[in-house]
Amino acid sequence: MTSTDTSTFGGRLLIGATGSAAVASLPMYINSLRASFTGTVTVVMTHTAARFLPPHTVALFADRVVTGDAPEKWAMENQATLAAEHDMMAVLPATANILSATATGAVPNMLSATIMAADFPVVFFPVMTGEMWQKPAVQRNVDQLREDGYHVVDPGWGKRYDVGLGHFVETPMPPAPPQFVETVRRFMPEEGAGTV
Repeated sequence: MTSTDTSTFGGRLLIGATGSAAVASLPMYINSLRASFTGTVTVVMTHTAARFLPPHTVALFADRVVTGDAPEKWAMENQATLAAEHDMMAVLPATANILSATATGAVPNMLSATIMAADFPVVFFPVMTGEMWQKPAVQRNVDQLREDGYHVVDPGWGKRYDVGLGHFVETPMPPAPPQFVETVRRFMPEEGAGTV
């Protein structure tokens, strides 16, 4: 994996978006991906993610956005169809809640159900406070996910301004967009690379 690879690649990517304020940056990641990714991008959003970032905004960048809010679409947009129609999933941002749900086999929403139905690579990009990330329970869940065959990208650390606290804090950071793109490139199955 190199961060300078500019060759195009394709496939059918499913992005799982969870309820973290970091989801507001999702369009930036999709834009960065579009510089070299020729495949399709579907975003499945949890209800909380949709409160932080309106699905109609995400729809300006993705080929399709799924929220599970429209009962008339349930027959065609459910965990089984989403799993069957994609080659890889990237969960960004991945909250402690989605890590826990997946590690324990819980399926409280369409995103977690789709992760359970997936037979393709699923990569988690955790985003949470440093205190949360370092908790033994979160680290146990990360270990369990890896043991179960999922991929978890350890977050880098950096400073961000916390509005509530009124000062900078040292915290795990979302990946830089080029790192996200190269991780998708790395885990996208070869047979999916030509599928659009």
